[in-house]
Amino acid sequence: MRGAVLAPPSGGTGPIRIPGARRPSPPGTPRGTWPDRAPYLLALALFAAYGTVSVLRYRRMETRSWDLGIFEQAVRGYAHLQAPVADLKGPGTNILGDHFSPVTALLAPAYRLFPTPVTLLLAQAALFALAAIPVTRAATRLLGRASGPATGVAFGLSWGVQQAVDFDFHEICFAVPLIAFSLEAVLLRRWRPALLWAAPLVLVKEDLGATLAAIALVVAWRARRNSPRAAAYATGVAVLGAAATILTLTTVIPAFNTTGGYDYWTKVGDGPSPLAGADTKLRTLAWLLLPTTGLLALRSPLLLAGAPTLGWRFLSGDDHYWSTDWHYSAVLMPVLFLALADAADTSRRSARPWLRAYADRLPACAAAAALALTPSLPLSALTDAATYRTSPRVVAARELLARVPDGATVEANVGPISRLAGRCRVLWVGATRGVTPDWIALDNTSGWVRDPHAYARQLHPAARYRLAGEAGGYLLLQRRT
Repeated sequence: MRGAVLAPPSGGTGPIRIPGARRPSPPGTPRGTWPDRAPYLLALALFAAYGTVSVLRYRRMETRSWDLGIFEQAVRGYAHLQAPVADLKGPGTNILGDHFSPVTALLAPAYRLFPTPVTLLLAQAALFALAAIPVTRAATRLLGRASGPATGVAFGLSWGVQQAVDFDFHEICFAVPLIAFSLEAVLLRRWRPALLWAAPLVLVKEDLGATLAAIALVVAWRARRNSPRAAAYATGVAVLGAAATILTLTTVIPAFNTTGGYDYWTKVGDGPSPLAGADTKLRTLAWLLLPTTGLLALRSPLLLAGAPTLGWRFLSGDDHYWSTDWHYSAVLMPVLFLALADAADTSRRSARPWLRAYADRLPACAAAAALALTPSLPLSALTDAATYRTSPRVVAARELLARVPDGATVEANVGPISRLAGRCRVLWVGATRGVTPDWIALDNTSGWVRDPHAYARQLHPAARYRLAGEAGGYLLLQRRT
């Protein structure tokens, strides 16, 4: 609820509403009841689901991109008190010159104890699940004991979060709970915590300084009448967030980049017209607003917090950013569902009966939509018996890659990366930049390499390699000494 109603002092004529105070439980209500525990129980269930899907996919060697290997290389550097070098991006590449994500250093202690990509996958699952706590808690305070948990379920099963879980690992997993806790504080009118929760976004990824600025503007707007000082501070934070983004893009990242620039400018400056891919972008907007919030979130200023992310995605010339695939929509999910809770709360006091009825039913409908969509999303794998089995092909491929000794230099494509990045120096196939690897490990399941020796000569004409093994669709070549 927005505020608790207290009895007036002697001679008063009505109740006093304390902004931001939590409404007390009815007399006789025991502490620790279901509404109090629901956010935490939901988070535990989601962690189990996300973690199971991620870890079992890793065990089945179904890694979808090279990002898991890149982040493992960076975290491995932090864990050994070294620079976060990701050789997959090029020999000796400092990852801070690619994307500015020093927040991943927080994973270093856990990775030092458990040096495996599973550590990163479980950390991501925990961070995504953690975000369900503020979403559910805020929605329960605003909408009640039924609609609140329904909103949390809708968030936890949302397609944006599920797609991110299916992406192996990405630094934005830190942003999702930070945004959720920040916007929860906004809804409680706790302006300082709202800004403090959002401030670390500048350390998650270079574009999220703009998200900090957007959240600060929301705080300034909400606080402008009752707390002018907080509104002034929030305006200052908005300026600092925008300045942090500009400084990071123009100075910090180029300082770590060997070219002295920011590699992703070309994805905006050299791209097609912003109207390109309009059909894809409109579909993405529909997916963002319809099954999640039924368009009601458009009535909440909290939606402004998602504008920077959606803006750079749609302005980019890279069509991967336009669609609902990968992890790009995850940071929008807490924005959408907390905007839904905010809009539903205000709409239930509308003079229009149809809007009040719509707002009352929408959280349950959003949860039903998320459940209905889940059979076509990654968490549906939990009901498939094949998810829990490791095929003989995968076992053979893992045994083949185990023959590569620790510390070796390996050139590889996506398949072998997550099996080798934690114990070898792994380079991306065809991008070794003059480094001649000891081994070449390739996922050749599709049969794209027809002549392994000829392909090795194409990669490194001055070296000679022998076929060291072939199993489970994988090839392993060793350099002749």
